[in-house]
Amino acid sequence: MVTRRIPSLNWLRVFDAAARMESFARAAELLNMSPPAVSQQIRALEGYLGRPLFSRGAKQVTLTDAGRTFLPVVSQALASVETSAAAIFGARETQQLNIQVVTVLASNWLPERLSSFEKMHPNIRLQITSGNSIQDFRNSDAHLQIAFGSATDFPQTAERLFGETIYPVARPDIAAQINTASDFTRHRLIEVAPHRSGWFQLLQNRISDDLHAAEFCLVDNTVIALGTAAAGRGIALARAPATDSMVRAYGLVPCMDDFSIRGLQHYYLFDPATAPPPPAANAFRTWLIEEAAAVNA
Repeated sequence: MVTRRIPSLNWLRVFDAAARMESFARAAELLNMSPPAVSQQIRALEGYLGRPLFSRGAKQVTLTDAGRTFLPVVSQALASVETSAAAIFGARETQQLNIQVVTVLASNWLPERLSSFEKMHPNIRLQITSGNSIQDFRNSDAHLQIAFGSATDFPQTAERLFGETIYPVARPDIAAQINTASDFTRHRLIEVAPHRSGWFQLLQNRISDDLHAAEFCLVDNTVIALGTAAAGRGIALARAPATDSMVRAYGLVPCMDDFSIRGLQHYYLFDPATAPPPPAANAFRTWLIEEAAAVNA
């Protein structure tokens, strides 16, 4: 099958302007072109499509039925290109900063704090991507990365932000069924596979039952774990402070009071060191460390 391509995408831009202005002359002013050039490009597009797009009048042009059908397609395509270009490249006066963030922080903890950074630095445009495993953070083109793990997993220059407190959460009807540590083994326990601190660390020395006999549901990140618990499909482990707002949003509650442990891993900030970070990276680093200090206070 031979793919037909419109020879000039500028034809579409001219068509869109002429349709909106209902005048070749006003479209020419908008596009900084001459009216004959506009008319020529419209005729070229019509010739390529094999159908007239405009009915010409003395001082005004109107769309034909074919033109009215074609216009929304063209307008949407042009708007999509403009929007994508602005999101990826930003305006000339803005600084683009690409950061890669572990999924659980990128989902709730970071977004709810970013408004303060944006007010302080309106000329810095953040582009955020996420990752889960240590492997996801290797060979990245991000300027800065926020990952979860142990100090030995990251460059020596990595800065520790904060750790985590782990505690079990579930829907209120399920949490009400937990009165002793042994009650957990009678429910499905949702475990985040990549984490080094989980159910075994939480329940060891607290129950006499064989924990291996419990039913486990393995997922690859905490966002999925909490969503699964919210659906009533088991008990998950919340990881404060990173999951605080998500626990509230899902309507989850702690199972038993004062039943928690400190996790063995932490959140770290670092740069991939593939190239010198842009000036905007220093502003973000300073802001983030201040936010982390508030968590640790």
